[in-house]
Amino acid sequence: MDQKIITLYDEYTHSQLNRKDFMKRLAILAGSTALAMTILPMLENNYTAAAGFDSDEIEVENVTYTGVDGEMKAVLAKPKGKKNLGCVLVIHENRGLNPHIIDVTKRVAAEGFLALGVDALSPLGGTPADEDKGRELIGKLDPEKNLQNYLKGLEYLRTRKDGNGKVGCVGFCWGGGMSNKLAVNDPKLKAAVAYYGAQPNAVDVPKIKASILCHYGGLDERINAGIPAYEQALKENKIDYQIFVYEGVNHAFNNNTSPTRYNEAAAKLAWSRTIGLFKKQLAV
Repeated sequence: MDQKIITLYDEYTHSQLNRKDFMKRLAILAGSTALAMTILPMLENNYTAAAGFDSDEIEVENVTYTGVDGEMKAVLAKPKGKKNLGCVLVIHENRGLNPHIIDVTKRVAAEGFLALGVDALSPLGGTPADEDKGRELIGKLDPEKNLQNYLKGLEYLRTRKDGNGKVGCVGFCWGGGMSNKLAVNDPKLKAAVAYYGAQPNAVDVPKIKASILCHYGGLDERINAGIPAYEQALKENKIDYQIFVYEGVNHAFNNNTSPTRYNEAAAKLAWSRTIGLFKKQLAV
């Protein structure tokens, strides 16, 4: 697919560009409205087409914990019959706790961890089925309260009797940016993994105590513009970090429900590196 079309879709999903204007611009790039309508399903997430993750070795339940202004909803997954587990907070993209991120939470659990996928939209009623609505609601969250709700999620994991007290986080897109924010704001965090997420301000990097792992798509110019300053600050402050740029792949390359952006090879390699860090930092 033409990279200009993928870039336009990325702009649409990460800006205030409304659907009507997006479709107009898509029609121009595609050559007609009819072709735009044919292309659209290949751009949007398709949760029914992608195989959902399942395993008899894990147990999954819906849980809540106390947030700033009420209960935070989350999906918790862990290996059956296991205790003393390293814990991982899973942070969704900018459309809420969708089926893809729930799958990721289960996959983390299948690797031997207690995983918690938090719904950041809990204060606004939870993640809606309409992804465009979810994107609108994300923009209505109070940034500071949202950060505190995730910090409380980390504390919730530390109090779990089936956990070992060691906690890390992994986030995707909007969640990747939040993963970096948690590293800045929680000195007890052991590991923070950010998939194509916005970088923190360089002046805040000295606060980081966690091991940092960042995954970026080589074609993701919007997010990648912030890499040099972040890496320089990590080096200057002697933070334990790794940054990987996967050439020729797009933003959201890990999302197997996004057919035009998913890259299986890059996703598998990034995943192996992510789990490797968690096994190193969160094991007993």
